[in-house]
Amino acid sequence: MTKLANPNKRATEEWHGSSPDAEIPARVKLRIWTRCDGKCALTGKRIMPGDAYDFDHIKALANGGTHSEGNLQLVWREAHKAKTAADREEQSHVERMRKKHLGLWEKPKGNNRLQSRGFSKRGAL
Repeated sequence: MTKLANPNKRATEEWHGSSPDAEIPARVKLRIWTRCDGKCALTGKRIMPGDAYDFDHIKALANGGTHSEGNLQLVWREAHKAKTAADREEQSHVERMRKKHLGLWEKPKGNNRLQSRGFSKRGAL
């Protein structure tokens, strides 16, 4: 396991979740807060009492990240929503490209061509 420095100047073993759904212990949240100096890792904004915040995976679990202390950061909730949307978009793109390269991509069925409205009929001049 990786040793992490903590405020007490003692080496501490890095926490690894037993599963991707494992709750992050309070002691680990405190170490992450200290490491990030109470600031959002995405915006640099200081998180004040009453602000909504989350502990976010730097590399998303869906993109191959681990549920461990070294892969977690403190983020403001609004910035976290935007990052999560971007992570999902990246994962979706990777899956589409992977399927396409493996020949598993299904082409859309039916006539998906755009139909023009046509020209309006004018009366005789």
